[in-house]
Amino acid sequence: LERVLRKRELQSLSGLSGCCGSAVCSRMDENGRIIVEHGHEHPPRSDREHEHIGALHVDWRQAVNLIFCAGGILVCYLWFGIAQESITKGKYGPDGKDRFTFTQALVFVQCAVNTGFAYALRGKTRDNVPVKMYAFVAMSYLLAMMASNHALQYIPYPTQVLAKSCKPIPILIFGVLFAAKKYHWKKYVFVLMIVVGVAIFLYKDKAGASRGRSIFSFGLGEFFLLFSLAMDGTTGAIQDTIRHHYKANAHSMMYHMNLFSTIYLLFGLMTSGELAKFSYFVNIYPSVITNMLLLAVTSALGQYFIFKTVAEFGPLTCSIVTTTRKLFTMLGSVILFGNALSQRQMLGTVIVFTGLLLDAVESKKKRPAAKSS
Repeated sequence: LERVLRKRELQSLSGLSGCCGSAVCSRMDENGRIIVEHGHEHPPRSDREHEHIGALHVDWRQAVNLIFCAGGILVCYLWFGIAQESITKGKYGPDGKDRFTFTQALVFVQCAVNTGFAYALRGKTRDNVPVKMYAFVAMSYLLAMMASNHALQYIPYPTQVLAKSCKPIPILIFGVLFAAKKYHWKKYVFVLMIVVGVAIFLYKDKAGASRGRSIFSFGLGEFFLLFSLAMDGTTGAIQDTIRHHYKANAHSMMYHMNLFSTIYLLFGLMTSGELAKFSYFVNIYPSVITNMLLLAVTSALGQYFIFKTVAEFGPLTCSIVTTTRKLFTMLGSVILFGNALSQRQMLGTVIVFTGLLLDAVESKKKRPAAKSS
């Protein structure tokens, strides 16, 4: 009877007779005495298990960080496109006949904010690039921005986005002609895809050609875009020269290019009389200031996310994300501003962005043929 009572007491202590189910275990010896032991509910994890769990945490944090960076680029430049199109393509006044034509003022605000932002990112970092080199490259950088923004007075926004996505074309041409570079044959194929896609996009239907117009739409807007791409190629060639001969820092280059651009634009605004006209315009339509500040801030934040993506995930990931954001910008323009695309233009867009993505992937592979001769 005593053994039965002790056994019931043991069951009330442990919950299961003869089993250790918690950190404190109890059992009965041969003489019926209750023995309390300390144990573990689970065996301790091995070092390999700890490493595996740590790797999972790291992968999860990297995935969240990539989503944060990519989302930042997409959101910032989507709002950048909305603000830019709202400013340049908006209708002002009761009859909607007034237009925003102050390209210098628009780019000035953007460059000024970029300068302040780049100055904060640069910190105490310095490089050995001569100031005159930055002053020189800032001129082509500024002309490219001015021309692409001015082109919006003559062409739809999706056309501008698609054309500005074709930077590999002038970079390849300028690299071959002026830097004696040699590229892998795939590079030429991808650039040819981009050219074909743009040609399909700009091709005019027979109805447009029958009215005495060329089968390809090429006017002032397209001319400014072509000039902008040429300046992009010039900027890329000068930047390559700077990187080759000096120890350039990305944030320092961004700061100096925007600083000199701001100085050039301030001089242009004061000497051309555009500053007074712009002040009069924003006095009548103050909402323009809000959109201009939104444009500048989203541009600066977008550049921050681009630098962060390059630093933490590499240029390939950044190239894919930035190419994707241009496609989303075009879709945003189509949806929000009613810039409908024909099936032919959609096909051209798909070909262009396919070529851009393939070029981004291929250009990051180390190939001997891609080196300078």
